[in-house]
Amino acid sequence: MKKITLIIVLLITSIGFAQDAEEKPVKKFSLEGSVDTYFRTNLTATDTIAQSPASFANQTGFALGMANVIGSYESGNVGAVADLVFGPRGDQAVGSDVLYVNQLYAYWNISEKTKLTLGRFNTFLGYEVISPIGNFNYSTSYLFASGPFSHVGLKADFELSEDFSLMLSVMNATDTNNNTTGDYAFGAQLGYSDQYLNIYYDSGVVLGFEVDYTGGFDVSDEMFLGINAAYQDNDGSGFYGAALYPQYSLNDAFSLGLRGEYFALHGEGDDLPSVFDVTLTGSYVVDDLTIKPEIRFDSWSDNTPFYDNDGLPTESLASFLVAAIYKF
Repeated sequence: MKKITLIIVLLITSIGFAQDAEEKPVKKFSLEGSVDTYFRTNLTATDTIAQSPASFANQTGFALGMANVIGSYESGNVGAVADLVFGPRGDQAVGSDVLYVNQLYAYWNISEKTKLTLGRFNTFLGYEVISPIGNFNYSTSYLFASGPFSHVGLKADFELSEDFSLMLSVMNATDTNNNTTGDYAFGAQLGYSDQYLNIYYDSGVVLGFEVDYTGGFDVSDEMFLGINAAYQDNDGSGFYGAALYPQYSLNDAFSLGLRGEYFALHGEGDDLPSVFDVTLTGSYVVDDLTIKPEIRFDSWSDNTPFYDNDGLPTESLASFLVAAIYKF
């Protein structure tokens, strides 16, 4: 009898310990990131004259991209992310007042279908992102370079169904970390099967109003077509444009991607410039290292932002680069 009683006590105790173990949240820490560097030269102009499209790869010769270190910690339904960048590419995106801080936020998964995020997070608008591991092309589009890049505020993500999602946010004006004016911005994103309609609005402090569509389709097992289109207006002036991203996988190691983009300014006057750029990028993967050779051609109308081999103003520029991106 005493043995049975002892066994029962041990079972109850072990069950109690098991329940306590199940109730305690699982704590997980992860560290990941990337480093990238490149060589770039102009094909239709000398490298001695500093010139480049708005590409986040705007140096000639051997150049540095950035080092990106992302630390995340999760405990049960809550967690935090610190995303740090070091180097020219990161400096262009984050701004001097938060040098090195790309993202810094805490989150709470209220339920399986609702998540709150508070802090600094990368923008929900656009097809391309700051980190080169998230883009097929190494240089970036004019739509991306026109911003926004990041927001500081509160956002709520809702999984409405298996196909539909919704995000609502209230934030400082885009890329503003210290709100000294009392002006706020509002954002929304409606998603359906990996197609996203994005809306941003502030009272004219930075962007004013922007609507953006981002999506893509699997044309075949080997081919994917990405799409981005945007329109921005702030008191009657702004930009608009569209870009297509066909990508074709030749095998597990090598693929080709093309970006064709039209970008234009709008506002008062009839001679506002527009640009058409075509970028062809190869992607060769060796374990965690990706090599990307790239040829890019930019052609402006009603503008001469570049110089040719004779040092004379010209509307077009062709350039070549090869980038090395290591992901860890």
